[in-house]
Amino acid sequence: MPTKISLKTVAVLAGLAVAGFVGFAPAGHAAGPSQPAIGADASAAVAQMGKSLLADRFSFRAQTLRVYADTNGELLHIAHSMKVTVRRPDKLLIEVTGDDGSTKLFYDGKTVVLFGVDTKRYASLPVPNTIQGMMKEVMGRLGVDFPVADFLTDNPDKSFLFGSPREEN
Repeated sequence: MPTKISLKTVAVLAGLAVAGFVGFAPAGHAAGPSQPAIGADASAAVAQMGKSLLADRFSFRAQTLRVYADTNGELLHIAHSMKVTVRRPDKLLIEVTGDDGSTKLFYDGKTVVLFGVDTKRYASLPVPNTIQGMMKEVMGRLGVDFPVADFLTDNPDKSFLFGSPREEN
C-alpha cells in the first residue's frame, strides 16, 4: 500500500530546511567563525523527509501557483492541482488540472507519455529507466516543467538543499 505523505508535512520540513539557511549578523559586528549553513535540527528534518520520499510507493497531492508572462509581457497567474503517484524506481503517474487545462504524465520505466486531456494531443518518448533520468530527459527535450521534481529525485534531501535535479550528476 502506498505511503501517504501529507503535503503539509513536506512543506513544514522544507520550511525547516530553508530556515536553516537564514542567518544574520548584527550591523557593525565582524563575522565570527563560520557556522554550518543549516542547523542540525533542520538538517535532521530534511534527512527524514528524504527517507520518506524514497519509499517504494507513495502518493501526494500538491497545488501550485505559477507566474508566466503572456505574449504581451503581462503576468498570468496559473493555478494547478496535481496528484502524483510514485512506484520506485520506474513508475510514475502525474495528473494535473489547472487554469490552462488538464495534463497527464504516464511513465512505465521505458517510455513517458504526456497527454493533454482537453486538447486530445499526446507525446511519447523513450526515456531512461529511472524517474530522475526520465525527468532530465523530458525537461531537456520537451521543455516540460516539473514543479515537484525535488520530491521525485534519487536524493530528495540533497535536491531540496543543494539544487534542482537538472544540476545533479
